[in-house]
Amino acid sequence: MIRFAEASLNTLIQKGGHECACGRHHEMKMDFLRIGPGVVSTIPEAMEALGVKKPFIVCDEHTKAAAWDKVKAVLDAASIPYTMYCFASEHVEPDEYAVGALTMSFDPSCDCVLGIGSGVINDCCKVLAHAIGKKQLIVGTAPSMDGYASNSSSMIQDRIKVSLYNAAPAAIICDIDIIRNAPMRMLWAGFGDMIAKYVALCEWRISNIVTGEYYCENIAELMRASLKKIVDNAKGLKDRDPEAVQATVEGLVLSGIAMSYAKISRPASGLEHYFSHLWEMMALDRGTPYELHGIQVGVGTRLTLKLYDQIRKIKPDREKAEAFMKAFDNGEWEAMIRRIFGKAAEMVIKQEHEQFHKNDPARHAARLANTLEHWDEIMQIIEDELPSYESIEALMSELGMPMQPEDINVSWQDTEDAFIASRDIRDKYLTSSLLWDLGLLYDTKLER
Repeated sequence: MIRFAEASLNTLIQKGGHECACGRHHEMKMDFLRIGPGVVSTIPEAMEALGVKKPFIVCDEHTKAAAWDKVKAVLDAASIPYTMYCFASEHVEPDEYAVGALTMSFDPSCDCVLGIGSGVINDCCKVLAHAIGKKQLIVGTAPSMDGYASNSSSMIQDRIKVSLYNAAPAAIICDIDIIRNAPMRMLWAGFGDMIAKYVALCEWRISNIVTGEYYCENIAELMRASLKKIVDNAKGLKDRDPEAVQATVEGLVLSGIAMSYAKISRPASGLEHYFSHLWEMMALDRGTPYELHGIQVGVGTRLTLKLYDQIRKIKPDREKAEAFMKAFDNGEWEAMIRRIFGKAAEMVIKQEHEQFHKNDPARHAARLANTLEHWDEIMQIIEDELPSYESIEALMSELGMPMQPEDINVSWQDTEDAFIASRDIRDKYLTSSLLWDLGLLYDTKLER
């Protein structure tokens, strides 16, 4: 058995995968991966490796401007036929409408899906390719997120942010000559998406103790290695240094591989992502714009790290936690959900009552017992995994990134609402879940 953190990218994606000390077999089903200057020229080689001949190309106006000239030149030189669909709207939401538009426009003579873009384009192409049973390729245009190699798509379904687990792209081509010229906000977004891993790993380990959720230290080590690669090269991003950009892209791809190995997004996202998810859902409900996901996640990471300064001072009180659960009023909870979630509220309420049952007293009692029994261990995990918020704030500041909710046009009321409702949109144990179980969530005040 190998240590994933020490393995090369090619070893990590090799066919047959790897046995692991966690007891599971991990495999990254990818046929082709190239990261470096000029690698857009390898599209024909990637198609040959996948056994495909005519791509259905998906892009938007921004990603078309960023890379289409280079992609088209490669396709034309190799006499590769294709059909293209370019989203016409200025801003594409990864929702039923976008996937429906792709499905209705798909050319049946095409035998694969080739996305040109980053987060939204890649996620929509994953869903389309899975639905039609075709292989997917992605030509990256920005180091803006860690989902290139993940087996999940961050989508909006019935107005709720969800992770759909389908498949990772069969081929990933990240040309640094293209990616390093992405807007600086997209470089910020990639960095913001990666510093989230500190919290994600911390919560994953705590959830393993409290809920019994599956955890793999080998995957966690891989995630820590990808995080280190990003942080060590952060300063070079400011100047678009090619080596720094390549290190960042490699770190983001490693993160996606970790998620694919785990078959869940848990190694890469925690409470900090849920600030972003809730802010996005609020904006969609109101019909207002919102910031790039990774930039929102960066702000959420800083907030969460500051929150842990309060958690380190907590002395758990069984009586307080049990009294909170005894006094829990489902009607009041539903009213809170309707206030915060607007049009999506009824789906959130339905999911809790029919699927999640997080508010069930018996489940609360079991989680609380584990939390109290292992509190010292939980405190040690926090010390092991989390940097100080000051150190992350310094890195973000040096890059010129937004750091406060107000910097991205999010009100403090929406920030507090996102915090207390974060545990309600999915069945995932978060830092807010820990505080809820202790009877402290609704009394905890975030600090700017």
